[in-house]
Amino acid sequence: MTHNVWPRNLYTGMGGGMYTGMGGGMYTGMGGGMYTGMGGGLYTGAGGGMYTGAGGGLYTGAGGGLYTGAGGGLYTGAGGGLYTGAGGGLYTGMGGGMYTGSDANPYSSNIPPWPYFLREVDSRGYVNEAKLIRRYLPEMLWPENFF
Repeated sequence: MTHNVWPRNLYTGMGGGMYTGMGGGMYTGMGGGMYTGMGGGLYTGAGGGMYTGAGGGLYTGAGGGLYTGAGGGLYTGAGGGLYTGAGGGLYTGMGGGMYTGSDANPYSSNIPPWPYFLREVDSRGYVNEAKLIRRYLPEMLWPENFF
């Protein structure tokens, strides 16, 4: 199983989740968080952020971005993508997915970029999870404002 991760915090500087240059979470080039080709965050094939199979960002099984169990992208407990504590996907401090500052070890995940991920969460009926993400994610990154 191929499992890729990309920076998914809110930092716009080099290496951040919102950075559009090489190594950034919003980079559209090869291997980038917004790349639609093999190994990218918007890739629908194995290992991609939009992949629904094992290891994918939209996988509902263990380790997947849409998994609600321990360690999953929709898990609200420690280590989860929706955890608001240290290291979680919704944590606003250093190491968290909602951190806006420079971070030597940025929050990284196998999910597609936040606007794409939230759109998928919404479309699949994860109502409470979508509401929680919206409480932490800046409105400009909500799908209805981003696309």
